[in-house]
Amino acid sequence: MKIYNVIYAVLCTILCSCFIIIVSLPVHHLENPAKALELDEGAIAFNSSAEGACVMDSKFNRVFYKKNEHKKLPMASTTKIVTAITAIENYKDLDTKVRVDDCAIGIEGSSIYLKQGEMLSVRELLFGLMLRSGNDAATAIAYIVAGGIDEFAEMMNNLAIKIGAKNSHFTNPHGLDDEQHYTTAYDLALITSYALNNDIFADIVKTKTIKICEGEENYRYLVNKNKLLFDMDDCIGVKTGYTKKSGRCLVSATERDGMKVVCVVLNCGPMFEESKSMLNLVNEKYFNVEIIEPYHNYHSIPVKYGNKQEALVYSREGLSLPLSKEEVMKIKVEFEIAEELEAPVKEEQVVGFVKVYYGKHLIFSQNVYTIDNIDSLLLKDKVKNILDEWSI
Repeated sequence: MKIYNVIYAVLCTILCSCFIIIVSLPVHHLENPAKALELDEGAIAFNSSAEGACVMDSKFNRVFYKKNEHKKLPMASTTKIVTAITAIENYKDLDTKVRVDDCAIGIEGSSIYLKQGEMLSVRELLFGLMLRSGNDAATAIAYIVAGGIDEFAEMMNNLAIKIGAKNSHFTNPHGLDDEQHYTTAYDLALITSYALNNDIFADIVKTKTIKICEGEENYRYLVNKNKLLFDMDDCIGVKTGYTKKSGRCLVSATERDGMKVVCVVLNCGPMFEESKSMLNLVNEKYFNVEIIEPYHNYHSIPVKYGNKQEALVYSREGLSLPLSKEEVMKIKVEFEIAEELEAPVKEEQVVGFVKVYYGKHLIFSQNVYTIDNIDSLLLKDKVKNILDEWSI
């Protein structure tokens, strides 16, 4: 009886300590695997005439091309990317008609020619904003969403801070010149990448033509100013811009085989031609590579003293990265998983990690979990198994 009690105590101690070690393993996960890559290796070769430029993967913000990417520059109507996503995130009733504020009538520059007392929905104004670059639409949105230009600009700046656009500042929703209104090619690519994750924004900026109207006979027919939408099959937006101070500006994007690429050129004469060339170069050289499947069952781990002899394990998150063929050869996946478990095993118990390396650099790591509960055998069976092992 004493031996039985001693064995029972030892078993309980071992089981408890094993359980604590396993469940208290830290969650390993690198937020942005692409940042750990050697980003300049194999980047596209291009000589842009833009004053500032940045070509970026929208998921991990991997930079494929850069020129003065952190230089603060005016950006004209590409500002409206920030205006649109700010409005979408802060005004939920996009489809109810509202009266356009008189302050939006007759704003200088590009316009959808709003009329005093006109009733339009915010969604319709967003199409006028992004397809025809209406400065009056931008002003109307600012008054509807925030009650004024200054209040809306504060919301735009707060969003930029949230996204991580550290070198940007906005004073208005339309992009007309102001010394305190500026961004960088990198920041604008970052903001656009963020905005494209919003389905409403993404649907609007890829729209080629649309009618917005009060009735069947009273409507505006809008054609998108972004020529790349009509010239590239995989183009998904997003916005043109021009003032004398900013020069010609363009933010464009493509999506091929699950890889979204954003291209920003600021003060670039041949903005459409250069953007198309850079986007094509990236899409020819890089492709979306699935390294780890989501919810992937790797294998099983032997279980001692359980009502099942093996525990199935899996990782939750998948990992896909934009890589060149040369870079794929440098990817290595390693597992650090327990060689053996001892029952009881809990469902969703952490039993190790899967790690992805690019060369010697760890770029991604996540936990590996058990799929099912595994109950322990009766204590007398555990003791019998131990005694059997000792007698061998």
